[in-house]
Amino acid sequence: MEDIPESENIPEQAPRERIERVLAEVHDAYGMIRVLEVEDYRFLEFGDAIEQSCVFTADPSWLEYDYTRAMLIGALCHPAPESALFLGLGAGTLTQACLKFLPLEDVECIELRPDVPRLALEYLGLDNDPRLYLRVGDALELLPSAERADLIFVDLYTDHGPGVGHLAWRFLEDCQKHLNPGGWLIINQWAGDDGKPLGAALLRGLYHRHYWECPVSEGNVILIIPADLEQQLDFDGLRARATALAPQLGYSLERLINAVRPAS
Repeated sequence: MEDIPESENIPEQAPRERIERVLAEVHDAYGMIRVLEVEDYRFLEFGDAIEQSCVFTADPSWLEYDYTRAMLIGALCHPAPESALFLGLGAGTLTQACLKFLPLEDVECIELRPDVPRLALEYLGLDNDPRLYLRVGDALELLPSAERADLIFVDLYTDHGPGVGHLAWRFLEDCQKHLNPGGWLIINQWAGDDGKPLGAALLRGLYHRHYWECPVSEGNVILIIPADLEQQLDFDGLRARATALAPQLGYSLERLINAVRPAS
């Protein structure tokens, strides 16, 4: 009798169904917030299944998406940041990563919806780090009272898309002015069909074309904006810091660094 090759002797298995569990659901003045669990991941959703954040439960500092990794690249443009301001928390994965991998001493986060920090702490692995100061309120109103920072992150998304701050001239101008000398402003901006960031003309005028962009697979463009016109992006230093950090991160940032381009 002719032997059956081993590879042909394995019975076919039906694909395993992904079981989705709702861990929490709350309603506030802005709509619904939901936390879902699917296998090893938990997701923060706003409104009608609009995914805001993804958390790998075994390591909440793991950055699953390219846009969060590109925002980390913006942070690595600074050689030794001591302070950071996050405008918009989400699940807190980027905040967790920055607290874990950067030499930060003071971190402030302003989040519009009071249930978001609570859910992040309870379900999404956000660590109650003594360096982290959480404030609830509108970032556009609270920015003047925030401490100046070496890094400022703008990620103000709702279930309808980017918040008004992403196209508000005065607010975006004030974000840059709130940086310490040598600091960097990192904005998660939507991209249009042409690949340019939302409000490209406004941004070019506001920042005098002196910033860098990193397009990512999710369809966003991360803006990396220096504190002033004299400040340049040191690509050699950025690559060196990213390479040194790669073993701790568990992934390389090289592909995304290669995608960084001058303002278009």
